[in-house]
Amino acid sequence: MQGHCDEYDYLYKVVLIGDSGVGKSNLLSRFTQNEFSLESRSTIGIEFATRTVDISGKTVKAQIWDTAGQERYRAITTAFYRGAVGALLVYDISRHNTFDNVSRWLAELRDNSDPNVLIILVGNKSDLRHLRAVSTEEAMAFAEKNNIMFIETSALDASNVDDAFMLLLTETYKTLSTFTPAENANQSSIRPSGGRLLIPHFHHAAPKSAGCCT
Repeated sequence: MQGHCDEYDYLYKVVLIGDSGVGKSNLLSRFTQNEFSLESRSTIGIEFATRTVDISGKTVKAQIWDTAGQERYRAITTAFYRGAVGALLVYDISRHNTFDNVSRWLAELRDNSDPNVLIILVGNKSDLRHLRAVSTEEAMAFAEKNNIMFIETSALDASNVDDAFMLLLTETYKTLSTFTPAENANQSSIRPSGGRLLIPHFHHAAPKSAGCCT
């Protein structure tokens, strides 16, 4: 369920990027409201939702932004990316063309945000394994080459959705909590603790300290 805490220790902006139809809006609604819509629709403009979680005893409010994947909305990208500490770069495992476009999305993200923003490559619609067009190995190789994290999810059956967001938020918290207050005021460069982190399936590594604030 979505957290409704009015008070929080940290506010993290996270962006969802990727082609239209890969399931970004459903990942957002699954994480923030535990809802899924079978209706296929393209997001108009920008929308965002929030969820408040507990990480290591601190209240973290995640503000998650979603935008349409169509080219005609790309004029909003500068404001969309500004201030983001993390990004989920989403493709559809059953449509290889959405994976082919990941490189362009990654370049756009890095052009418009801090170069060290935390990024997770997300292979969504893992429930369509019988229609898989992008192998786990191919996606892992791309993630490793580009020094980003990787996970496969299904917004339909909720597999790994919480894990993907919580991994991003937890790694962000670990990194930012090592800075002094003065450094935090001026520091937007973020790297995963322990360097590159690749997670091919992630069925066994959910953060134990994460939970929704009530």
